[in-house]
Amino acid sequence: MKHAVLAVGLFLYSMAAQAGPAINVGVVYDYLEGDRSSYLKRVFNSGTSTAFIKINVLEILYNEDGTSREVPIASLTDGKGATTSRDGLMASPARLIVPAGGRQGSRLLYMGERDKERYFRVRFIPVVPEKEDDFAVTDQERADYKSSLAAGVNVLAGYGTVFFVRPKDTRFDTQITETTERYQLRNAGNSVVVLDEFRDCSKADKAECAPTTKHHILPGRGLFFDKKPNRQYSFQMIEGRDKKPMTFDSNG
Repeated sequence: MKHAVLAVGLFLYSMAAQAGPAINVGVVYDYLEGDRSSYLKRVFNSGTSTAFIKINVLEILYNEDGTSREVPIASLTDGKGATTSRDGLMASPARLIVPAGGRQGSRLLYMGERDKERYFRVRFIPVVPEKEDDFAVTDQERADYKSSLAAGVNVLAGYGTVFFVRPKDTRFDTQITETTERYQLRNAGNSVVVLDEFRDCSKADKAECAPTTKHHILPGRGLFFDKKPNRQYSFQMIEGRDKKPMTFDSNG
């Protein structure tokens, strides 16, 4: 199966495993609809100690060949070269202190033009606080925290998520075609289309299925899957706030 998708990574920062903070950011794909400019992202800490979290945002730029790169968020300037605001996504606050068993939220704010869809990588990185990190803790609290971590073996695990910012005038146009050999979906709109809970199962034995997957079809790109004998393909096609259950039968 060939397709255009956005990959998302879980990344681990190993510091030494058991006691300590353990964060969870919920879903790893988030979408900012065209009529909204902010999104509240919550971070949970199910660990046994406070989590100090840095939030880092990079923009994902896609090339014509499907490859991508991540770049820092650009700044907007006035006619004299002075910075006025950021052009893209920012987290407020960008530092979180999440107590054990608690939760905190950061609002992801988008600033800039909304004439086309944009993509961002948002990383939530647990750290041991240092003076330069701007966490509101005293030197003694910082030292006590380091001592508590040093008393056991710990893993500080961070998560990377993907954030989609849809255009202000979002338009969906998913074109579905079929040949004797394959099915194809092409995104002729201007915002990402999601194929959720994509299942490829045997028609004879519904329990015999390939692993369930999720796909993102970017504007101007497509996804196709071959017609394998006696298979059934089903998924939820998500266009913004609308969900459509889809099923395709292959008779071989």
